[in-house]
Amino acid sequence: MYPKTRMRRTRGDGRLRTMVRETDLSVRNLVYPVFVDENISKPNAISSMPGIYRFPVNGVEKEAARAEGLGVPALMLFGVPKKKDRMGTQAYARDGIIQRTLRRLKERTDLVLIADLCLCEYTDHGHCGAVVGDRVDNDRTLELYARTAVSQAEAGADMIAPSGMMDGMVGAIRTALDDAGFDWTPIMAYSAKFASSFYGPFREAAASKPAFGDRRSHQMDGANAREAMREIELDIEEGADIVMIKPALPYLDIIRQARESFRVPLAAYSVSGEYAMVRAAAANGWLDYGSVMTESLTAIKRAGADMIVTYMALDYARSVQGKGGA
Repeated sequence: MYPKTRMRRTRGDGRLRTMVRETDLSVRNLVYPVFVDENISKPNAISSMPGIYRFPVNGVEKEAARAEGLGVPALMLFGVPKKKDRMGTQAYARDGIIQRTLRRLKERTDLVLIADLCLCEYTDHGHCGAVVGDRVDNDRTLELYARTAVSQAEAGADMIAPSGMMDGMVGAIRTALDDAGFDWTPIMAYSAKFASSFYGPFREAAASKPAFGDRRSHQMDGANAREAMREIELDIEEGADIVMIKPALPYLDIIRQARESFRVPLAAYSVSGEYAMVRAAAANGWLDYGSVMTESLTAIKRAGADMIVTYMALDYARSVQGKGGA
């Protein structure tokens, strides 16, 4: 009780504040998303995501080198193909945009290369799988996911990250990888991916806006927490090595519940809309980008995430280097 107990005693000295800090945010926790576009010959700025670009295949290694030089350990790769069709065949083509990127980066970097696995960037209708009528056919889509996972692993992916939210996708991918001799390739499942308005800028970046309807038949209802825990549990039972919650900031409570409920590594995706709104506010002088960036990423880590997929990865790494940190 005051005055015997004074909580401010450990806050008055900056050195001591650092010593008693409960959450340690490190560059080692970050994954940097990178868009690779088969339709361009030079980096192309994404208007809704200042500082983020689409890269051609022969230019992506420069961005990878920047990440590696800053100590960021991993890239998550998204592809924008030249040709799209109803079945998203370029997602699993041997010479597909991501497959060629993986082979190129494997020769030029020691980064962990994570291949996002979905079909929305590859289908002409923009949905996450095979469409029958006006609905995504779950079980037919699983076959395409399995083919894509093996194709990505053959090209050099260190980790497969299925994001389509199809029932049974982790089990189908795990079986396919094992049967193809990739039993050591881990799966980081987008286990609780919510149908969110925060994805808008990503759909510009990845050219993946649905041609009709929406994705609420397979992405989660943002009102449901218990269902998220069930989704995560099912993915773990099917063989997920790491589970992910997306978006991050609007779903910190889900991250905390998952951390308390499960013992597997936990990732969170700080999505394009989170990045865009902070950038926009900073551009208008309403917020300080650097301090809000650090506060936001720390909140996600504090909630329980072991890994954070974030467009702020390089900016945060630069800020840490500027302070002499690691």
